[in-house]
Amino acid sequence: MRPRRLALLLAFVLASGCAHGGARQTPNAPDAAGTCVPLGQWLDLSSGRTLPLRDTLHRLANQQVVLLGEEHDNIQHHRWQLHTLIQLHALQPRLALGLEAFPRHTQPAIDRWLAGELDEQAFLEAVQWHHIWNYDPEYYLPLLRFARMYRVPVYALNVDRKLIDRIGREGWNNIPADQRQGIGEPAPASTDYIEELQQIFGQHMHGGHGEDRTDPDSARLLKNQGFQRFLQSQLVWDRAMAEAARQALDDGAPLVVGIVGAGHLMGGYGIPHQLAALGVHKVQGLLPWDGAIPCDQLQPGLADLAFGMRPPEPRQEKPHPRLGIYLAADERGVKVQRLVPGSIAERLGLQAGDHIVELAGLPVERIDDVIERVRKTAFGTWLPLVIERQGKRLKKLAKFPPRPTPAVMDNSPRTVPK
Repeated sequence: MRPRRLALLLAFVLASGCAHGGARQTPNAPDAAGTCVPLGQWLDLSSGRTLPLRDTLHRLANQQVVLLGEEHDNIQHHRWQLHTLIQLHALQPRLALGLEAFPRHTQPAIDRWLAGELDEQAFLEAVQWHHIWNYDPEYYLPLLRFARMYRVPVYALNVDRKLIDRIGREGWNNIPADQRQGIGEPAPASTDYIEELQQIFGQHMHGGHGEDRTDPDSARLLKNQGFQRFLQSQLVWDRAMAEAARQALDDGAPLVVGIVGAGHLMGGYGIPHQLAALGVHKVQGLLPWDGAIPCDQLQPGLADLAFGMRPPEPRQEKPHPRLGIYLAADERGVKVQRLVPGSIAERLGLQAGDHIVELAGLPVERIDDVIERVRKTAFGTWLPLVIERQGKRLKKLAKFPPRPTPAVMDNSPRTVPK
C-alpha cells in the first residue's frame, strides 16, 4: 500500500468542494531493521544509507531543482526548510526560492516585498495571505525574511484556487486557453500516479476515513467524469509549479529551492514528472521524517532523501465557533449540502440547497471564504450572511454562543467549517 499523500488528499477535498475531517498519523518508532531515519541525519532512500552532511549539501547544490516537502501546518518542517535553504545558499548564493503558498497573481506583491517597499503586514494583505493560504504566516515569514535580507529571488509557484475549483467542475479541456492562467498542457500521468489518485478518489467518494474503498473496476473509474476532472486538476496543479520553477531557471537561477506540500513530490509523480517533461532532470525530492510515514513505506522512489527529526508535540486546536454545515461547490458558487442536527445553521433556518452568497458583508466565492470567516468570528458575537434560495436572496444573522467549557467542546459535533 502506498503512503498517504496528505497534500493531494487535501487538494481533492478542496477541488471537489466536499467536507472531510482527518487526523495525522501517529508517529511510530524505528523498526528492528533500522529502516527509519536517524535523528538529525540524511538518509538516501535509494541505497538505505545515511549520508554525511557535507556530501549531501554538495549533492543538492549541484541540482537544478530541490523540492523541500512539508505538512503545511507543521512548524518543525518549516524550520528544517529554513535551515536547509541557508545551507544551500552558502554553497549556491545565486539560487532562487519558490513557494506553493503563492499563486501567480501575487508575484508583483512578492517583488515589492523583496524590494523593501512593503512591511510584513502590508505584504500579507497584498498577497491576501489569510484568504488564499491561511496557515500561520510565522511558519513561512522566516524564509521570506531570509530571502529579502540576502536578495534571493522568490517565485510564486502556485495557481489560483479558482482555476483548480473550475477544473473540478468543468474539466481542463472545457476551459479556454486564454483562461488557463498561462499554464501549458500537462504531461500525462503515469500509471502509478493514476492508481494512487484512484485510491484517494475512491476513499473520498465512499466516505472513507483511511480504509481502502477503491472501486475494484479501475477501468470503469477511469471513465468516471468526476475522477477525470480530479486527475486533471492534480496534473494542472503540478504543472503550474513545475513551469514556475522552470521559469526561474530560465531567468538565470542555477538552482531553485521549492517549498511545497510533500504530496507534490512523493513518488516523483507530481512536480518532478512535470519538470522532466519540461526538460529539467536534475531534481531532488526531500522529505522531513518525523514518524508520520511508517517505516515500511520509507522505500526507494518515495523521495530521494529524508531528514530525521523528532515527532511533533501534539497540537492543541484553538476552539472556534461552528455553523454546523457541510458545503459543496457548484456552478453557482458555495452550496449548503446538509446540516448538522441541532446546529446553529439549523436553528437559523438554513436548508440544504441554499447558496451562501455573502458572509460578514463580503461576497462568497469559494468554500474557503466561509471557513475563514467563520473561524475569525469570536464566541458570543453575530455573523451576518446572505443566502440565495429559489432565486430569492434572504438575510440571516447567526448568533454564536459564549465560549464553551472544555467538556462541552470535547463533546460537540465535528462539523464543517472547522
